[in-house]
Amino acid sequence: MQAGFAMLCAGSIRAKNVQNILLKNLLDACGGALGFYSIGYGLAYEGGDDSSGTTFIGTENYFFHYNLDDHIGWFFQFAFAATAATIVAGTVAERCKMEAYVCYSFFITAFVYPVVVHSVWDSHGFLSVFNSDPLSGVGMIDFAGSGVVHMTGGCTALVAAIVLGARIGRFADQDGNPLDEPMVFKPHSVSLQMLGTFLLWFGWYGFNPGSTLGITSIGYGDVAALCAVTTTLAAASGCVGALFISYVATQVTIGEEVLDVSMAMNGSLSGLVGITAGCSTVQPWAAVVIGLVSGLVYFAASKTLIYLKIDDAVDAIPVHFASGIWGCIAVGLFADPTLVSAAYDVNKGGLFYGEGNLLACQVCGILFIIGWVVALTTPFFVLLKTFGYFRVSALEELVGCDLSHHGGSAYDIKGPPGEVVETFEMDRKSRADNNGRSIQSIGSHRTHIRDDNHSNDSGDHTHGEES
Repeated sequence: MQAGFAMLCAGSIRAKNVQNILLKNLLDACGGALGFYSIGYGLAYEGGDDSSGTTFIGTENYFFHYNLDDHIGWFFQFAFAATAATIVAGTVAERCKMEAYVCYSFFITAFVYPVVVHSVWDSHGFLSVFNSDPLSGVGMIDFAGSGVVHMTGGCTALVAAIVLGARIGRFADQDGNPLDEPMVFKPHSVSLQMLGTFLLWFGWYGFNPGSTLGITSIGYGDVAALCAVTTTLAAASGCVGALFISYVATQVTIGEEVLDVSMAMNGSLSGLVGITAGCSTVQPWAAVVIGLVSGLVYFAASKTLIYLKIDDAVDAIPVHFASGIWGCIAVGLFADPTLVSAAYDVNKGGLFYGEGNLLACQVCGILFIIGWVVALTTPFFVLLKTFGYFRVSALEELVGCDLSHHGGSAYDIKGPPGEVVETFEMDRKSRADNNGRSIQSIGSHRTHIRDDNHSNDSGDHTHGEES
């Protein structure tokens, strides 16, 4: 997943900032590992010995003092934590200071994200379906993280983008004068974008089917197989939905038939985000519907950000936050009671199956995640900005973070030195002149031969007449 995010972000931004965004993606994994190991995992899980109680945070396994032998459990959950953190990298790309990003990455994986995890996934969480006394008799169902992971990361990205501000030249010129039309900064490599999209799609099979947390127990294999099918269908239909609405919109607004590749790629990612919460609890036909709507939600959210002049360099907010909200709501609509029972041992269903409690729990979960993330990250980013640690200078932004922070461009696209080029051109001209003289000499030689032959032929004809 981290490789997919790195490639997608690198391809989506301008070439002058590629090294910077790649390092931030790498530091997400590094900071996420340290933050989640030292503090985050203890907050997220192991809420005490009382299996029937409800707690706000975990109470064990802090600061390397682990009483836990479940190393594979930590490793699997770390991957989710790093994903939540790296969502923000693309949104604040091309203008965020490196030190601010390192602080944020540690903060979200060590505290912001783990509390959400504890509330929804730990058996002591007040929203957890595994709680001994779940909310409304069912709790919030978020199988692999539409809300826990993607909404948390996407909401943090939204707060960061608002506090940080837009890139220079996006909605206003260098003097701050508003532009008549927003400037579009084209991605420097659609190939890297596509590579990142496929890597993420592939990685999602580890997240969604992998969230069964086992496959040998009776029924787990069937749940994992369903997750793989619904994940695939939602991604495919999300791509189609976003591409279709974008095609129609451009045809109506500018009179051109444009098949936007970026829209198609982000549409598929939106479908993946949308199905993540309910991949184990909805039928395949519902996954198609969820994916299609995810593509439409992404398109609408992307245009809304532009209207509000919120600059998201890679459209991470529409993909993760908006589609994550829809994914949580979709569970409350489409969850099949039979599938819910197989995955959670709870006989509850969605609104379309005649039950409304699950939808109410999903809405409560959405509101909690938004409230918690906004309450913590807003003062965090405001403080960074107030003390000058959040945004690079205008000059550094204009020349690019690669040159200002990393010693040069990610691509060595300079030509050879001028004197070498000049020497080569002189040599090529000399060889061309020599070849020209050689050809001219050969031509002259052939002309002389033809003249000699003609003279001989004339002499023979004269002698013939005399004889």
